[in-house]
Amino acid sequence: MSTLRFSSQADADLTSLERNKGLAKRLKAVRKALGYLETNPRHQSLNTHEYESISGANGEKVWEAYAENKTAAAYRIFWHYGPGKDVITIVAITPHP
Repeated sequence: MSTLRFSSQADADLTSLERNKGLAKRLKAVRKALGYLETNPRHQSLNTHEYESISGANGEKVWEAYAENKTAAAYRIFWHYGPGKDVITIVAITPHP
């Protein structure tokens, strides 16, 4: 099991979701996906894959995980391993264009 660490951007993204009552269903999906990331980053429903357009602050590979699928503006979670063992840093939580 990993520990989730949130960047300031990811923290702001999650807070924004929590404050918008119209996005309660999306928030539930994001929380479920974060739970999967915490226990198994390769969980099938996350459809985790490397996201090559960006890298972490220290050059880490960034991964994209699906919080929703087959939904307009579906939410995605961008993350990387570290710092340290058993730590996953959530970089951003954003709707897919």
